[in-house]
Amino acid sequence: QVQLVESGGGLVQAGGSLRLSCATSGRTGSSYVMGWFRQPPGKERELLAAISWTGFNTYYADSVKGRFTISRDNAKNTVALQMNSLKPEDTGVYYCSARRTSVWDYWGQGTQVTVSS
Repeated sequence: QVQLVESGGGLVQAGGSLRLSCATSGRTGSSYVMGWFRQPPGKERELLAAISWTGFNTYYADSVKGRFTISRDNAKNTVALQMNSLKPEDTGVYYCSARRTSVWDYWGQGTQVTVSS
């Protein structure tokens, strides 16, 4: 089992920045891929970014490429999402997730990000 707790959400003006953090605990010694998802109001959850166990491989959705950066510190059991040049359409609940197979197995409780225009 892996437990995930997100923090760092809040209200920010368009063009601003936020840094989300995800603290992991439990079986963190396993080689989990970590990801950040976003669920806008009334819409489905979407994968924004993912990072491999080593950190060498990353994935970004087109909507955030060049603005968001995912990183991880395995020694501290944390995963971060640096979000720059935020837009109102970035508003939503942001979730941290972990997987070892093709299925995202573990989820945090989510943190709200609101970007005002």
